[in-house]
Amino acid sequence: MADLGPESFEGSPAESDSPSPNLRAWATVDLSAIEANVSRLAEAAPNSELLAVVKADAYGHGLVPVAAATRRGGAEWLGVALLEEAITLRDAGDEGPILAWLPTPGDRFDECIARNVDLGVSAPWMLTEISHASAAVGRRARIHLKIDTGLGRSGASGGDWPGLVREALAANRRGEVEIIGIWSHLAYADSPDHPTIARQVEEFEDAVATAERLGLEPQYRHLANSAATLRLPETHYDMVRPGIAIYGVSPGPDVGTASALGLRPAMTLSARLTLVKRLPGGHGVSYGHQYVTARETTVGLVPLGYADGIPRAASGTGPVFAVGKRREVAGRVCMDQFVVDLGDDPAREGDEVILFGAGSRGEPDAADWAQASDTIAYEIVTRIGPRVPRIYVGGV
Repeated sequence: MADLGPESFEGSPAESDSPSPNLRAWATVDLSAIEANVSRLAEAAPNSELLAVVKADAYGHGLVPVAAATRRGGAEWLGVALLEEAITLRDAGDEGPILAWLPTPGDRFDECIARNVDLGVSAPWMLTEISHASAAVGRRARIHLKIDTGLGRSGASGGDWPGLVREALAANRRGEVEIIGIWSHLAYADSPDHPTIARQVEEFEDAVATAERLGLEPQYRHLANSAATLRLPETHYDMVRPGIAIYGVSPGPDVGTASALGLRPAMTLSARLTLVKRLPGGHGVSYGHQYVTARETTVGLVPLGYADGIPRAASGTGPVFAVGKRREVAGRVCMDQFVVDLGDDPAREGDEVILFGAGSRGEPDAADWAQASDTIAYEIVTRIGPRVPRIYVGGV
């Protein structure tokens, strides 16, 4: 990803409210919004520590600048999926607690242990490799044991849980690991009232009780995602792990809008019209001529496409704010571009088009694009690709 700003974790990213006119497209990331969202989420769970999930390049917002902003907002922990993401944060200067949880066999366990990165453990092979790496490094690994309480994804299944706990306790006695936490993940991330939540909470508490009977005393129990952090205090335990809400995006319509939740969207995606021209009525637009002009009209070419993460599924439906009005993509989204019908409104090359943002100027938000694409807002922000530079504002 191209970042306009220094890479130092402690440094202030470059700020610009007026992007260079040479940019065809850019994503503005408001770091003050990230800070405010973390503070809001911490207020929702006042008796728990907060782990800010910054995996997947901070959901497309930029790993290093966003991680620093979450720390300023009050996040005690950072969470990433991949071990290399944790190493990138250490390379950038972050010295606080970090949890990484999605390793592959032969992964960089030794480097993570040496650099004090906590590791999620979902299966015996992970524990075996971590134990070997610990011996090679000469330092105990800090681990969090994961129980699958119903998601059916990572984590030990119920029948395998006692065995994993016993193996971890044996590794602890050998001086190879320190067992820091027990954790799990909710299956219905966007529906905090779904009946599976109560069942998963019960499974989680049973797993903790089993571990405690076997002699484990975890420092941290953690289960809550964004929706649970905001809506389900019974899931907060010792730490909460919000992800999408940090970026000012609602986990889903069942939870409430971002505004109703007190969240500020951090990313605004913009582009400049690269061509403006008149077309006669009855003229097909873009591949397959799915869109045909109803009358003589002006069309504008927006230089963003599915190569940049714009969903092709939003062909004919994707909302934009152009020349003072909300409009829709005219015809198919192409690899590098799409077309907008501007009617008779005056437009010229270089005019800004906003695909999504905070909505304060009438522009769509990520949830609008998710609805138009039949997907979730998580995907909309995360998929914005490396050809789109990030411009950071609101940093210290």
